[in-house]
Amino acid sequence: MHGLIDSHCHLDDAAFDDDRDAVLRRAETAGVCKIIVPAYTPKHWGRLKETCRHHPGLYPAYGVHPLYLNDRDGAWEATLAALLTQSVALGEIGLDASDGAPDAAHQRAGFATQLAMARQLGLPVILHARQSLEEVILTLRRFLGLRGVLHSFSGSLVQAQRLMDMGFLLGLGGALTHPRAQRLRATVANLPVESLLAETDAPWQTPHGHPGTRNEPAYLSEIIASLAQLRHTPAQEIARITAQNALTLFHLQDAP
Repeated sequence: MHGLIDSHCHLDDAAFDDDRDAVLRRAETAGVCKIIVPAYTPKHWGRLKETCRHHPGLYPAYGVHPLYLNDRDGAWEATLAALLTQSVALGEIGLDASDGAPDAAHQRAGFATQLAMARQLGLPVILHARQSLEEVILTLRRFLGLRGVLHSFSGSLVQAQRLMDMGFLLGLGGALTHPRAQRLRATVANLPVESLLAETDAPWQTPHGHPGTRNEPAYLSEIIASLAQLRHTPAQEIARITAQNALTLFHLQDAP
């Protein structure tokens, strides 16, 4: 399959170090022509922009990930506003209950500030909701009209419907192919394919972050094949629909 779009893949130290060029060459060979790449600190942003100079199929997004929301003097807001002028989306943002995350009240305030900024600028958002999906959904009710995707969706059918009703897409990565992901596959089998986005970030969640090379965009066709099997739909059709979903959400038809 060619013309694939990876709707969310990090190219930071968590997954790749000095191997970015090789990773992107393998992605191109696998048919991936465009990749949305979130960065969530100025350091990550600088490295991403340098990588983008050599790989025109990369599209940068920027947001303050909950694990990095420790700047309490407000300076991050000015940085965010400046970098969003060069971004196709705001993200990855959200809430996180993991060990070491900032306190919940501080996260909620930062999350709401970023959502308000995205709505004002007319940017889609890439959401993160590890262990906090219900609260994320409740917060989104305050920002009707905002559009985006919930990265690495793993919620219930009811939660999926509530997100779709608000105009959000559901990002599905390699977790879908994990041998123990029966509940997730059962949920996805009952969702309209028009609501889905394929991605390769964080394929098999571990306590210590990304498990390595399976995070590569080159594995996008594997996620699409899994979706096709669940939907009893040809993989080419799944690829076409999820690619169009990404083009529309991130306005890539108009991107340079």
